[in-house]
Amino acid sequence: MAMNDPFAEWNINEQDFPRLGTNEEKLEFLIGYAILAPSGHNTQPWLFRHRAGGIDLISDRTRRLPAVDPDDRALIISCGAALGHFRTAIRYFGYAGDIAILPDAADPGTLAHVSLGSRHEPTDIERMRFQAIKKRRTTRLSYRDEPLPQTLSDDLLEGVSAEGVELAVIVQDKMKSAIASLVAEGDRVQFGDPAFRAELASWVHSRRAASRDGMSGANFGMPDILSAVGGLVIRTFDMGDGQAASHETIATHSPALLVVATRADLPHDWIATGLALSTLLLTVTAAGWTSAYLNQPIEVAALRPSLGQAAKVGGYPQLLLRIGHAADIKPAGRRPVDKVLLTRPQVPVTTC
Repeated sequence: MAMNDPFAEWNINEQDFPRLGTNEEKLEFLIGYAILAPSGHNTQPWLFRHRAGGIDLISDRTRRLPAVDPDDRALIISCGAALGHFRTAIRYFGYAGDIAILPDAADPGTLAHVSLGSRHEPTDIERMRFQAIKKRRTTRLSYRDEPLPQTLSDDLLEGVSAEGVELAVIVQDKMKSAIASLVAEGDRVQFGDPAFRAELASWVHSRRAASRDGMSGANFGMPDILSAVGGLVIRTFDMGDGQAASHETIATHSPALLVVATRADLPHDWIATGLALSTLLLTVTAAGWTSAYLNQPIEVAALRPSLGQAAKVGGYPQLLLRIGHAADIKPAGRRPVDKVLLTRPQVPVTTC
């Protein structure tokens, strides 16, 4: 892979899996699939660390978004999605995967400890989800107006059932319209906040930026090469009305909206939401569909209860997505594994 290839991490090849290597080498290779998970503003707020024969997943608070995510709720959900991708890859390569969530009460930054576990024969569904990892995209284009297949709806509901979260699959026009109005109101509130605009603008840069993170200006309807200009426009002007009108139309005419909710609103619930998100997105991708986020009514705290009522979910809404068919797009950049892996296992030194 070319060193300057901004999409190099998406070219990971399963044939390179070190089948004869150590457990540490296998896990390090599989992190390459975990980092292909989505994250808020593509901040990639995860770190990994070799420990006790496994891998710790650690939240990287230097990449937090205090304006839009003051409690780090979405940051932890993003890390949970990386954990879900990690688990999918482990199971595909023939291991059950042992995962301890929040393993150390004295260290809340360590979100999970992961080891390979016992041997495991992957199921057809697990193989399907793994093959979807490299194809998954967050597609902010308009989707074709078409009905959601009942089989896909059933697969989504079944897929997240094991994570202890609630999923609402919304296809009724009246419910979509009510939620779309909340999305529009969230846009107006957020873009009216200079701190929100400044934070968003700081993460808008070309896909070919050396940092390999953030969002392209193409997400906002301009050529990728003009991403720097897009950041300046976002920072300077209140685009709330335009974004509200666009997102309201897009949400209303998407084939389906998905709302994930949890009984409580604590880090354990956020990790479960991230695991469910990974499953949802890989299931959607495997079916040939794509997705994008409409989390504004969750990020604006005053609108969150209204979203729960409109979607008819109990507890706390954690995610709002739309799904559908759209044209293929390029992936967003990813930092390489060696930039997110804190330590390597220590090799014992023997003396004679």
